[in-house]
Amino acid sequence: MPRVSHAKDLEIIRTQVDGKRNRARLEMVIPNGTCCQASGSAALIDAVRAELARQGLLQDVALRVTGCLGFCEQEPVILIEPGNILYCHVAAKDAAEIVSRTAKKGEILEQFLFADSVSGKRIQQESDIPFYKAQTRQLIRMHRFVDPFSIDDYIATGGYKAIAKVLAGVKPEEIIAEVKAAGLRGRGGAGFPTGRKWEEAHEAPGDEKYVICNADEGDPGAYMDRCLLEANPHEVLEGMMIGAYAVGANKGYIYVRREYPLAVKHARIAIGQAREYGLLGDNILGSNFSFDVEVARGGGAFVCGESTALMTSIEGKVGEPRAKDVHTVKEGLWNRPTVLNNVETWANVPSIMMNGAKWFASRGTEKSKGTKILALTGQVKNTGLVEVAMGTPIRTIVYDIGGGPKNGNKIKAVQTGGPSGGCIPERLFDLPVDFDALWDAGSMMGSGGMVVMDDKTCMVDVARYFLKFLQDESCGKCVPCRVGIDRMLEIVTDIAEGHGRPEQIPLLQELAETVAEASLCGLGKSAPNPVLSTLRYFIDEYTAHVHGRQCPAGVCKALITYAIDAEKCTGCGVCLKSCPHDSITGEKKKVHIIDAGLCQKCGICISECKFDAITVK
Repeated sequence: MPRVSHAKDLEIIRTQVDGKRNRARLEMVIPNGTCCQASGSAALIDAVRAELARQGLLQDVALRVTGCLGFCEQEPVILIEPGNILYCHVAAKDAAEIVSRTAKKGEILEQFLFADSVSGKRIQQESDIPFYKAQTRQLIRMHRFVDPFSIDDYIATGGYKAIAKVLAGVKPEEIIAEVKAAGLRGRGGAGFPTGRKWEEAHEAPGDEKYVICNADEGDPGAYMDRCLLEANPHEVLEGMMIGAYAVGANKGYIYVRREYPLAVKHARIAIGQAREYGLLGDNILGSNFSFDVEVARGGGAFVCGESTALMTSIEGKVGEPRAKDVHTVKEGLWNRPTVLNNVETWANVPSIMMNGAKWFASRGTEKSKGTKILALTGQVKNTGLVEVAMGTPIRTIVYDIGGGPKNGNKIKAVQTGGPSGGCIPERLFDLPVDFDALWDAGSMMGSGGMVVMDDKTCMVDVARYFLKFLQDESCGKCVPCRVGIDRMLEIVTDIAEGHGRPEQIPLLQELAETVAEASLCGLGKSAPNPVLSTLRYFIDEYTAHVHGRQCPAGVCKALITYAIDAEKCTGCGVCLKSCPHDSITGEKKKVHIIDAGLCQKCGICISECKFDAITVK
């Protein structure tokens, strides 16, 4: 690998890569992130590569393996350029046909095109698919151009041009001023202004300072940071380099949870390539700036997503939070000034420095600028990574991008911000995705998880689920969090199991407010959000459980009964054969009966019955 000692060297590499790409008549892009591999992308890539070789097309057709392109619901996919053609749900067995007919002859194979559930039509171009049309893709858009194993690919897209610009004569104070003017706020949860954090660290006394990338993404259903780090690790590194130069740091860490092996692998490869090119290490690009990065692996504790617990973990100690009277920008890692931002925050920095604060601030709202990546999951047709301008209504994300409910049920709510976030009812879906608007509604942006729930979801059960998660993940250091979560969980469990008492509802409210006020760190302070938001918007479900001993959604097993509708039952016997508890009896072609004493309410009979004859009361 050549050592890059000047901005001109980056231009040489860029020209060389462009020259190679221009020689190919066609380009096939296949994403291969963690979610893609779970759907079979690795086998597809091997099969396409083998077919290109067998048919003599290796020089004529370029195959690029990338990180996730976002449309997880449709994976594995192949993006074909020119033409912006997207093939969905492609298997390894389809490789021969696609290579021979599309790559060789230019035919469009309709059976692989996206099928729109509304119009029933096949959509040829990726940009015309509803999932993509309402998005504003800034960071995810770059994934298609970059093989995460190739530093040259990143350089060809303009990579490391921002750090070259900075080191050519931009002062640290000017960088901080630009980030402040852009209005970039931390994408990891609290939305603290990034420029202010950098400014405090820059002004903090001390010759030894650190920058940290928080990739300890522990929210259930959230995978934004993982996908960014897997797909474009050099963009994150470049952002960290600019931040380090601005605050006066010479050492950085990428803290990745142990459950993200592919992100760890890609980050380490990127760091090694940057070192070989001289873009990490001493005297970067011929300047006086020296900086290096290493990967620190976390054990998977949710609390280590909190800044002080994360730093304590890097130090080799038990990951527990510290008191907030001393800010980490002054006394952080090893009691030295430290800047910690998450993956998405760092990834935004290079484009801000290249395009300017006004460009970044042109998207978003008055107090929430730029775009935000969300992991859209749950009961919607189109799940995946979504990037929208701040201020985009929740309704647009759920119905236009997500395609609405996938099972024909009515959408009830969306949960944002992970287990420490809140549940927002469907009637408030005109709320913008905005740090302050979500907070006022009793939820939070968090790292960007967005779980859609339909009317088959019990909100009491949702509160219980997240309290159980938080009980398991609490470090137990402070009494309000350790004991408070236990007591909240006990009350919600009583209500869900039919033992709830009327006086427990106001007690639950008071207890939740106390935990939020008195806990030591962000985990404890936000832990009551699922309870407070469901009490705020779905109090009728709590009262139904307590006063009526009913679960309106038919979820809480202690409060429901399975029965067979005599008018719909055909006596086919499918439910009888599928019941693992032998609770169904009946003769063929006669109405069957469920023995309530034996029934375990597992739901298998409902899923097997083709006549909707099983009812839940």
